[in-house]
Amino acid sequence: MVKVALAKGRLAEKAMAILEKAGVDCSCVDQSSRKLVFTSDDGKWQFILVKPTDVPTYVYHGITDIGVVGKDTLLEENLPMYEMADLGFGKCRLCIAGKVEDMGKPVRVVATKYPNIAKRFYYSRGENVEIVKLSGSVELGPLVGLSDVILDIVESGGTLRANGMDVFEEVCQVSARLVVNQVSLKTKSDEIKTLVNNVQSVLKEGNPK
Repeated sequence: MVKVALAKGRLAEKAMAILEKAGVDCSCVDQSSRKLVFTSDDGKWQFILVKPTDVPTYVYHGITDIGVVGKDTLLEENLPMYEMADLGFGKCRLCIAGKVEDMGKPVRVVATKYPNIAKRFYYSRGENVEIVKLSGSVELGPLVGLSDVILDIVESGGTLRANGMDVFEEVCQVSARLVVNQVSLKTKSDEIKTLVNNVQSVLKEGNPK
């Protein structure tokens, strides 16, 4: 049996659409139910539904063999596992942003949901900044004087513009990734490598050059 960690909601739906095309029977998964663990009728696949930020934890500890998770979460958790495919959905950017009038000013305090990413980003440039972790609306940081800038996910940028803010610089591109536990790739090599090859074929068919 191959065990799969999926982030609840739209990410799981999009992931399962790709997995189904790759030959994985996901019909047992019912996100409308209260169940969190589902097993396919043939017993070959088991799916667990978890919070997006928990996917790397389940994969790293070998509770599941594979998982689908955003690149932002992978970078923040920074746990050793194999990143096997860029699934191409959930696209957005991790950016530094702040009030328009503050662009170009020195940064002393950064508010973010991604403290580890922020620390590595600024420290790699030799900049010593204070990092404040927030769980809610990070945009409030500069607006109320808690921080000079934010490091956060940006999709359309509409929320930033509505609050008189803009992107100062891009940290990295983000999308959903297929990840594999390092031990599982050895112990379940045939099943997982077949799945990865099938997923890559599906992705190529969906993005013809």
